Amino acid sequence: MIVTKAYKFRMYPNEKQRILINKTFGCSNLVYNKLLDKKKANPKLSKYDLVSFIPGFKQELEFLKEVDSVALVHTAHDVTVGYDKYLSGKGGMPHFKKKGVKVSYTTNCIRSSYKSKSYANIMVDMKNRTIVLPKLGSVKIRGYRNFKNFPFKIVNATVSKVANKYYVSVVVEEDIKSKYAKTYHIVGIDLGIKSLVTTSSFESYGNVSSLKKHEKRIAILQQKLAKKEKNSKNYNKTKIRLARVHSKIKNSRKHNIINIVNEIVKEYDCIISEKLNTKGMSQNHKLAKSIIDASFNKICQLLKWKTKILGKYYYQVDTYYPSSKTCSHCDYKTNITNNLNIRNWECPKCGNLNDRDINASINIMFEGLKIHYLNKVNN
Repeated sequence: MIVTKAYKFRMYPNEKQRILINKTFGCSNLVYNKLLDKKKANPKLSKYDLVSFIPGFKQELEFLKEVDSVALVHTAHDVTVGYDKYLSGKGGMPHFKKKGVKVSYTTNCIRSSYKSKSYANIMVDMKNRTIVLPKLGSVKIRGYRNFKNFPFKIVNATVSKVANKYYVSVVVEEDIKSKYAKTYHIVGIDLGIKSLVTTSSFESYGNVSSLKKHEKRIAILQQKLAKKEKNSKNYNKTKIRLARVHSKIKNSRKHNIINIVNEIVKEYDCIISEKLNTKGMSQNHKLAKSIIDASFNKICQLLKWKTKILGKYYYQVDTYYPSSKTCSHCDYKTNITNNLNIRNWECPKCGNLNDRDINASINIMFEGLKIHYLNKVNN
């Protein structure tokens, strides 16, 4: 099965390359803003119409010729996609880009052949740990130490800068073959704040609570930032330090979620979770911070993607399915679980002592089984 995947590497550019990367960030943002302005003035303009404006921009502003031309052309794609999402109601109005701590640009891979030899403007060399990028040439990279080579068809590369660290995300087309044997096991999972994931197999995965661990540090840095003169050297230094803390939180959360998802996908062939309305849940101001930190949607997205490429099944039960209110032994419904502090409850009908999260995960599993069999019958 051919799928699109991204491999992210840390880049170590030299001084000359750093200057050119930063120039490309600025030029890409400038062209993006100019094209977005044109699109807002005339929403009927297509991507190719927008691309036709770029040569004119280069004549007006000579410095645009110094950077990767493909990266500038790609901004027309970004403007078109963002505006189309807005018109279809899937997103908000695209904003003009401004100078910040986190910036990026994307360049497409262009291939050619000459005298039976193939050439590409983006190449990854895992032996020498380098990547060749347009205008930049060969840049040192780190990551994926277990890779001896990089035999994938490269689609594009996105260069980004987060807290003064440079990264490149290489998008490739890869033929995925499942590395996990069929287990023929099914599982229901309940997502929560205290235990991030609880399964119907009585397994529980903890929440790293990345945000809580660094809350004090973030508060101190935000106070310092507020006292600094905007855009001064000390202001920018503090801004970078704050961005590094947020980056650490993001990486810690991501690492924990990936480990949990990989373990579940390895053990089970059919996975069912609940479809959570995180936007509505975050209206509860007492729990909003914990809900956002838990990243429930990220877990569901990863489960959906992983099961798809590995030929497994993933279903989500309805948001309003009463998984916590229903006794998994006799289907009796109670309102006692409306109080979130109640973690265990005894069923008045059958007398079974239910653990709130495990009971919910079992109910989710059985509801998912119904969806699975209905899909099999209909198909």
